Amino acid sequence: MAGAARRVVIIGYDEAELLDIACPSDVLDAANRMGLDPGYEIRLASMGGRAVRCASGLTLAAQVRLERVAGPVDTMIVVGGWTYREQALDQRFVDQVRRVAGLSRRVASVCVGSTLLAAAGLLDGRRATTHWFYADRMAKDFPSVTVDPSPLFIKDGPLYTSAGVTSGLDLALALLEEDHGAQVARTVARHLVTYLQRPGNQAQVSMYVAAPPPERGVVRDLVRLIESDPAADLRASTLARRAGLSTRHLARLFEEQVGSTPSRYVRAARTRAAARLLESTRLPLAAIALRCGFSSTETLRQAFLDHFQTSPSSYRLVQRRRSAAG
Repeated sequence: MAGAARRVVIIGYDEAELLDIACPSDVLDAANRMGLDPGYEIRLASMGGRAVRCASGLTLAAQVRLERVAGPVDTMIVVGGWTYREQALDQRFVDQVRRVAGLSRRVASVCVGSTLLAAAGLLDGRRATTHWFYADRMAKDFPSVTVDPSPLFIKDGPLYTSAGVTSGLDLALALLEEDHGAQVARTVARHLVTYLQRPGNQAQVSMYVAAPPPERGVVRDLVRLIESDPAADLRASTLARRAGLSTRHLARLFEEQVGSTPSRYVRAARTRAAARLLESTRLPLAAIALRCGFSSTETLRQAFLDHFQTSPSSYRLVQRRRSAAG
């Protein structure tokens, strides 16, 4: 006999990010289509049951008034949106978020939805994440919350917070795996043509979304040198000598044009080069470290952890699984 469906309440509001709603709802809907028992009953809730006008201009019909949501609720998910700060100041809305959270087995947020959980006092004394761009503001507004802007998602007890926008996919896959196991989560990920679940501690900002190099000048030439030959002698003093500048002047130019010191830029470039080799070759870590200018596998590992919050071995494993799924 089929069990009762798990009730999932997604809380939206005007100017919500459509993907924040669609990512978790589509993951759970895909799971439902596998005939899971129990499956998920997904409902979009809003104050007064009003339609949710998304930031993209599309409007979604809410199925339930937030004020009338009654328990038990399996999972409550609060989404992000451009008006999140206004929502955090709306006491009626915040009170309803707090109330429904009290009816729920677990509570989650996507993107800046974490600010709304914090406004409701649900993250006090807990570790949480949010979209990297808004992390400093959240940490300042809610000093009782330990805000970590690095991971894709964080679980602290029954509360889950995730990073920006499409990290809602990773969050939902993690919730699905918790409920139905890793194999179900992997099958859904393949169906959605997404990663076979990125680990929650993977960095939010992709290693391939670095700032573009300067269009001209000495820094552009040095950046090209660094990217083309990461194993070369790229000490700041060597780069400065090549450019005919003092190390201090070179450091100032790098900060102005790429937002980094020369040494930090070199380390990041070497780490990106190592990532490409981890994806495209079967070279051992020692060989990759040498080719990319790292003195040892340990310095490579530490650079990966610092930049991307995952180890080289874990990164390679995720990429192999992704290739196998394709």
